[in-house]
Amino acid sequence: MGAKKQAEKSKKMWTKVLAIVAGVFFVIVMVLSAMGSSWISSLATIKPGDSVTIDYTIYNVAGRPVVTTNQQIYTGSVNNNTGILATKQLTLVANQSLSQVYPITVYPSTGGGTQQFVLFASEFDAISSGLVGMRVNDKKVITLPSDNLKIQQMTVHDIEASGMNISRINVGDGLYLGVSSVPVSNLTNSSVYYIRDADVTSKTDSGIVVDLNYPRIDVTVDSINKAST
Repeated sequence: MGAKKQAEKSKKMWTKVLAIVAGVFFVIVMVLSAMGSSWISSLATIKPGDSVTIDYTIYNVAGRPVVTTNQQIYTGSVNNNTGILATKQLTLVANQSLSQVYPITVYPSTGGGTQQFVLFASEFDAISSGLVGMRVNDKKVITLPSDNLKIQQMTVHDIEASGMNISRINVGDGLYLGVSSVPVSNLTNSSVYYIRDADVTSKTDSGIVVDLNYPRIDVTVDSINKAST
């Protein structure tokens, strides 16, 4: 008799627990439903073909930020009197390859309105493929490919033709240089130029060497728009 009562008591307790669990589940479902589909997006991982919006900061070979969407990084560079380019969030398709350069509108801390900064195709490809597998709010440091072609020597004549004075240029300085996707032999007065922040890596009496490579970009995923299937 005692065993029977114990069994009934146990059964009632389980029934009560299940009822509570069911009630909690109901509340969770109701709360998540009220949130819409945003909570689903935050759990989803980026797959090839998804449209992704990111915040980012690009660093040069000296470890100095050159382009950023981060207000704190931008303000810090301005306070340190180091030039930096502010920009808006970047939206791109994950795992997409480009065959040409990718222009980005930027706002130099030195003023002068907007300019067109440029990512080379190999840099864009590294960023695009590096986003695969990330989620909303994930942060990641993506290594960008280096290229010896982005290391250029500028003679004294080149420097003076650009309106600069070599005596005022030192190793470690950053210079805004114009670059083009058009071969030098085909350049005309109507050719389109983009800016890159080049780091001065060496200096002699005959000129300077500048490095336009950017070894890394720090990205934060802001949103994901899943590709239609």
